[in-house]
Amino acid sequence: MPKNQRQHRISRILEQHAVSSQAELVELLGAEGVMATQATVSRDLEDLGAVKVRVPGGETVYAIPEVTKDRFAPEDHLRRVLGDWVVEVAHSVNLVVVRTPPGSAHVVASALDRSGLDGMLGTVAGDDTIVVVAAEKMGGAGLASVLSSLAGL
Repeated sequence: MPKNQRQHRISRILEQHAVSSQAELVELLGAEGVMATQATVSRDLEDLGAVKVRVPGGETVYAIPEVTKDRFAPEDHLRRVLGDWVVEVAHSVNLVVVRTPPGSAHVVASALDRSGLDGMLGTVAGDDTIVVVAAEKMGGAGLASVLSSLAGL
């Protein structure tokens, strides 16, 4: 199973279950037919920004903090997401087209929307393609250059 799909499943599991250990998460993934090692789950939890939180009763469980729309995601998160999932960046006038593997565009678009990136007005995501609207001053070429650099292209 691709990394992005496994991480999506992990997010869903953490929303539905009080998971207190990585071993427990490995078991819950296995029950859904997803084979993963504890080391892989550990890396996935780090990528997702999961933290341990105390719940009523004193137990600690994994949770993924939401980044509210008025709070910017850190640049290293954006760089990691773009580096993992962006395969091509092209531009025209004030538009940038970002291509990803199938099923990954929404992850990249969400990271872009939460980035607070200067010169970016917003995104529209499909399955494997994102249209990013650049501010007039930045232009498509300028924004495409920034996104390509962040993605390591």
